[in-house]
Amino acid sequence: MNEEVRMVAWVRGRVQGVGFRWFTRARALEIGGLVGFALNLDDGRVQVVAEGTRSGCQQLLDWLQRGDTPGRVDGVTEIWDTPRGIYETFAIR
Repeated sequence: MNEEVRMVAWVRGRVQGVGFRWFTRARALEIGGLVGFALNLDDGRVQVVAEGTRSGCQQLLDWLQRGDTPGRVDGVTEIWDTPRGIYETFAIR
């Protein structure tokens, strides 16, 4: 579970204009050891990219899917990949 991974998630629902990216960043920093970003997409979704341990990324994904986020999450689609190692922190874009 300490393998380094990259997790990319696309979050659907009412997730823009409700502080979703800010809370996602705060949760990533709370988990610790995660870098990446949260970005509003033109189609109303939020893209979340996180790199770190598999367990840390899974914790963030679980939080995104649970529904105790700001706004309303209707669904989350994710992919797992090899980390790129290009991020220094977890940012809001």
